[in-house]
Amino acid sequence: MKLSTKLIYFITGSKLAVVLLFILILPFTVDQIASQYTNYSLRDQQKKVISVVEKNGIDYYLQGEEDYGSYTMLKEEYIALEPIAEGLFMDTIKTSMRVVEQDTLNYRVLSYTFRIDDKNYLLEIGKTTASISQYNTPLQRIALYVLMGLIALTLVIDLVFTRVLIRPLGKIIQAKLSNRKFPFINHHLPIKTSTQDFRYLDESLRLLMDQINIDFEKEREFTANASHEFMTPISILQNKMENLLAEEDVTEELAPKIVEMMKTLDRLKKISASLLLISRIDNEQFSRKEQVNLLDLVKEIMEEIGHRLEEKEIKVTLNISEKAVMEQANKDLLFQLLYNLIHNAIKFNKENGEIIIKDRHLKNGTYEIRVEDTGKGISKEQLPFIFYRFRKTNTQGNGGYGLGLAIVKSIAVYHKIDLSVESTIGKGTSFSLKFPK
Repeated sequence: MKLSTKLIYFITGSKLAVVLLFILILPFTVDQIASQYTNYSLRDQQKKVISVVEKNGIDYYLQGEEDYGSYTMLKEEYIALEPIAEGLFMDTIKTSMRVVEQDTLNYRVLSYTFRIDDKNYLLEIGKTTASISQYNTPLQRIALYVLMGLIALTLVIDLVFTRVLIRPLGKIIQAKLSNRKFPFINHHLPIKTSTQDFRYLDESLRLLMDQINIDFEKEREFTANASHEFMTPISILQNKMENLLAEEDVTEELAPKIVEMMKTLDRLKKISASLLLISRIDNEQFSRKEQVNLLDLVKEIMEEIGHRLEEKEIKVTLNISEKAVMEQANKDLLFQLLYNLIHNAIKFNKENGEIIIKDRHLKNGTYEIRVEDTGKGISKEQLPFIFYRFRKTNTQGNGGYGLGLAIVKSIAVYHKIDLSVESTIGKGTSFSLKFPK
């Protein structure tokens, strides 16, 4: 999963968690706010009543009566004044029941005692709990809408900021890592970013790629020079041994030893030639200007290697389009590539086995050729290493040097052909060549 996707999931999840938590605590919060506001309102009315009494006297409310009571039409609020006994003091706000005109209602009641004209009075101001909570649901709905709007706004801002923040990382991946093939020929300019970590990553990757290129060039130069230098002494030794073998005074005991030495030199010569070929391919010393008909190329290989098929009585099924043509290719290298694959399919096949060479066009427009056999197969443990130089699998026997498939890989990379392999022990191996569009 990409970093940007993880960040989007995290941001979205955290916002949803905040919304869920807010929804859970919203009713309690609104109730608390409504209760606190009611208490404040009752205290404010208390101050107003006391102020009026201090200014106009208690008779302003009592009007010659013993006590005073008043309530609104719907009985949602009431105020009451009555004398109380000496020494009683009250200053509370609590919820309690009151009977108003034979109706029993729950009120939030402020009870406050005060003294005026040498008498103690109790002031009660009440507000029904129903009227207090009647706005809770609309308030909760409005608060939820506001929160969701703010969450959506912050979510958009976070997503935009996240994309802008990690955009340099995407550029680094695209420029330095995506679809890059070794050796790294193209050198991209440093990615512009204000994030120190991204700058450090970009610089580290560029230095690492440069160092890999330097080491690869040294290794490739050594391989080419060593292979080339080996050819001259090997040829001289071969000529001397051939001349020595042709001399009349060579004994019967010495002749076989000379022949064995010549075979060893011949193997060394083939190894040097293969390494030199790989080095030349890696150094792009071959031209790619030919137009190659793949069906004709495979038929040419089959004619050259046909005697091997007859020896093991192997059946070949060839199904390649006559119109399959590769532009800007090197015919000799493609010949070597397919020759090595078909040669291996024969070499490691069973008696009376089968080789299938077929092509197809994939949905993405890529053209593919598959070389399948019914041979021994390659184990899963050995499969990742079959294209390594001098790395022979147990199924390959002792007849090769482990360079055939290394050559195949180098030629495929040189022609930008995607090479892959599938194999099952006891059932066979299938090589896939996906040619560029």
